[in-house]
Amino acid sequence: MQIRVVDAAANAGPQVPAHLQRIFIPQLTLSSICTHKFVKGKVIQKCPLVDLDKDNYILKTVIQEHKPQHDVPPGLTDINVIFFGKLAKEFLETVQQEDVVVLTGFTIGRSPTAIKDGLHSCYLQLAGGEAHVYVFPGSTPTPGLTTSTSTNSTGTTVSTSENPKPKYTYTPLKDLKPGMIVNIYGVVTFFKQPFRTKGTDYCSTLKITDESSVKIGCSVFSEKVEEHPKVFKNGDIIRLHRVKVQFFNGSVNVVTSLGFSVLTFDGSVGTPIVPCTSSRNFHFSEQDKQTVERLRQWATNQALLAAPSTVQLAHVQPSMYFDLTCQLLAKAKMDGSCTLLKVWDGTRCAHPLLNVFVKPEALEGSVNVASGTDLVANVLVYDNHVEVAQELKPGTFLRIYNLHAILQTTSTTPSHLCFHLHGGTSYGRGLRVLPKDSLDLQQLHRTLELVTTSCEEALDDPVDIWSTPPESLNALLDEKETAAVRTCDHTLEQVPLSNVKSCTPPRLFHVRAQVRSFQPRRLYQALKLRCPHCRALFDIPDDEALASVFQKAIRGVRFGSLSWAATGFLDSSETGRKIAIHLPNWDKEELIFLEGATLEEVCCISKNLSNIVPVRSCGESMVPMDLSVPFLFQGKKRHYGCRDCSSVRHLEDFTCEEDEWNAKPISEVLGIQPLQYALLMKMELEDESGSLETLLWDDAEKFFQVTAADVAVSQELQNKIQWTMNRLCPPGSTIAERPWLELCIAVYTVEEGGRSTVCYQVLNTESTGPHVTPAQE
Repeated sequence: MQIRVVDAAANAGPQVPAHLQRIFIPQLTLSSICTHKFVKGKVIQKCPLVDLDKDNYILKTVIQEHKPQHDVPPGLTDINVIFFGKLAKEFLETVQQEDVVVLTGFTIGRSPTAIKDGLHSCYLQLAGGEAHVYVFPGSTPTPGLTTSTSTNSTGTTVSTSENPKPKYTYTPLKDLKPGMIVNIYGVVTFFKQPFRTKGTDYCSTLKITDESSVKIGCSVFSEKVEEHPKVFKNGDIIRLHRVKVQFFNGSVNVVTSLGFSVLTFDGSVGTPIVPCTSSRNFHFSEQDKQTVERLRQWATNQALLAAPSTVQLAHVQPSMYFDLTCQLLAKAKMDGSCTLLKVWDGTRCAHPLLNVFVKPEALEGSVNVASGTDLVANVLVYDNHVEVAQELKPGTFLRIYNLHAILQTTSTTPSHLCFHLHGGTSYGRGLRVLPKDSLDLQQLHRTLELVTTSCEEALDDPVDIWSTPPESLNALLDEKETAAVRTCDHTLEQVPLSNVKSCTPPRLFHVRAQVRSFQPRRLYQALKLRCPHCRALFDIPDDEALASVFQKAIRGVRFGSLSWAATGFLDSSETGRKIAIHLPNWDKEELIFLEGATLEEVCCISKNLSNIVPVRSCGESMVPMDLSVPFLFQGKKRHYGCRDCSSVRHLEDFTCEEDEWNAKPISEVLGIQPLQYALLMKMELEDESGSLETLLWDDAEKFFQVTAADVAVSQELQNKIQWTMNRLCPPGSTIAERPWLELCIAVYTVEEGGRSTVCYQVLNTESTGPHVTPAQE
């Protein structure tokens, strides 16, 4: 065999011939004599095996000089090695990365990739019977290192080293010399986010220092942004493996070389030491933890690190450049070189904020936050940062670096503050998503939670389905007129809430009270589905749940075995699947049965066809899909059925004499009991005598002067309900600032499970405010 494994610890197995002389990798040249010479190095990279034809293989690997750095002659210490034939395949199967190898019988050639990969200008070639490889496995103990074994309480044998040798050696920054390939640790004193070069790579630049107080520059090149150092602030700790030292512009710098890897750590003392990396595998030992902690302690006592530049919106002044830690609420593309980000950090700016208008359909996300839109800052992102901004998802927590606060004034409006992230990378300008374990993110979470009115509304994802109430809402805080009036025809004396709570039901009362709180705070959750037959109440499924059901129902499309008047097929534009369209043999062909489609495809088709019924195959016939999804799509309208009260029928051999299709005859043909949309809210009322929890249920549509079915499809009506509730209970206001309501309250009992419960419900009452007519959808 040409590859031989050496057990150095046991002094067993084949040994390297004594007559061979070692030549160091930096000493290799095209004129070097290779006879009776060997090269020793550690395998730092193995490339895939290339199979040209039978027993004709090629394999490329990279080895690094295996010798303490200070004993090696100056020059490049990493070199490409090319294996040919069966030797290449044997090397792939026998040798692992981090193994140490001794190579003999090699020839030397000029490396065609030296400029690109930064390795030695020569390469080694091993082929034929003269080439041999001696392998010292990476797990083999170093000769002279004593080991012992012990048995723990479970009977497991544990190996320990009296003098364990670190797996990697780290070079102090003061000892770096051009040409060296080294591993280093440092404290970040300056950094730039990755930016695209003129080629295919992205580039990151940093400046780091260590206890020697020497500062060096670092340049990282990689085609993938995620492979760059994840640095978030000055003072973070960085570990770089296999970087090449060079002299550039009068100072020492390091750049990435083949096999480069990087870890970063939060530089704050006392935070968990958690490596931040995109690599799936990396080595991190107890010695590494001690190094990180030592650098943290050292950095906190140094004046060389600039003061933190992160500023909350509450402390921002015009013309200031600052870093902002915030949450993205919504975004919109303005043009090819500008993207608008709407963000907040839970604090209110001391200066009026400019509201950048965009069409609602162009806005992704929502700016409906717990304490009003005056907390929302508009950030205009320009040029090279647009690509990163457009990838961000609403709800993301991020940091924006070197943001510029600009005071904008026009002839018709007073001064308002707007924020610009200019193009370029000067002063570290850019933006980056914060990691989940970031200390700054934890602080931001606490700030956002303080401005919410319920712990249930903790803003892990504050993006609401309903859009923002009018920005003039704050003006309503000073209004003292009655915000709701009774419409009942009975005349009852007005009583305090304490009288209502102490009465014996059933009774009706007139009260005058204010809204202390309401639920749900996310108003889209107030929209429910109820069955008029069994009176069951259901939440409306979200699109993610519906999409999952549709995806599971895709089974392929059946051909011609069913008794339909006509069967057609559509090709899915994304996957090439067939979607079956079935037309029943009835008088009206506007009723379409759709099989094998995703939720997105059903919604798209229903925009142009009036009545879409999703179906699935059942034996030799068709039946409606699972009733957890709508049984009928009519444009934006979705009709659901009760799973307990429906008796779903097979869809052949039915006739119908309807002149025009609507939900009721369709549900009767399908054997489905349709559900009705309804609004359900709970309001806590308060007056001078106390508080009372009431339901807004049977007369909720009358209260808001809308129908629940229209609310389900109308953004304008959703805005009306949001506006009304923020008018009755303005965010951030005190109870004294809230308007009074004239209400009719019904007191009644509900029997459930053998227990009787007293309930209170608002009836015969309407909110006052602008009347909104449903828009034509």
